Amino acid sequence: MRYETFCGGLYETNCYLLPGPEGAILFDAPDGCCEWLESQKFTPKLLLLTHGHFDHVPEVAAVKRRFGCEIGCHPETVPMIADPDFFRSMGFQLEVEPVEPDFTIMATPRREFLGLEMEVLEVPGHCPGSLCFLSDEHSLLIGGDVLFAGGVGRWDLPGGDGELLFRGIREKLYQLDDAVTVLPGHGPTTTIGVERQTNPFVR
Repeated sequence: MRYETFCGGLYETNCYLLPGPEGAILFDAPDGCCEWLESQKFTPKLLLLTHGHFDHVPEVAAVKRRFGCEIGCHPETVPMIADPDFFRSMGFQLEVEPVEPDFTIMATPRREFLGLEMEVLEVPGHCPGSLCFLSDEHSLLIGGDVLFAGGVGRWDLPGGDGELLFRGIREKLYQLDDAVTVLPGHGPTTTIGVERQTNPFVR
């Protein structure tokens, strides 16, 4: 499957644009993604969030306003994008333009997004309500900040839990086929097979 990638913001956060039979799907909305979409003349019809950390959601409201696309996220992500004081209440001097999602997403073996069939895996530990989206047909996993090339998402932020994260990777992601390509929230792509064999955090 052909997909587009943009890396933006202070934390070099990745977002991905995938084609669906009924329109393009954007995964996450870091700083700069709205300008990138406009410059490339991409028009997302749907925005799905892997999780609600501030580096993945700063332009959610802008993308919705500019392109009129619907927003889907896990229920635990809702306050992170809808409450402008959410991050300040946790001690971060940050503010995200508030926006309400159009629908929520839970773990499910099968769900269609604009005609693209995906399995939704819930893998918390880095962030409550953290989701991974698997296209089995295309051997592609949009993984958010769960599993990286040679690393995993940090677990020292509020709501983080290292053991929960490691267990989720072993029991959910490492059960996938070796050939599945992982599109992470930061850094280069990798595969399940490579990480299962070499990742120093979860073996």
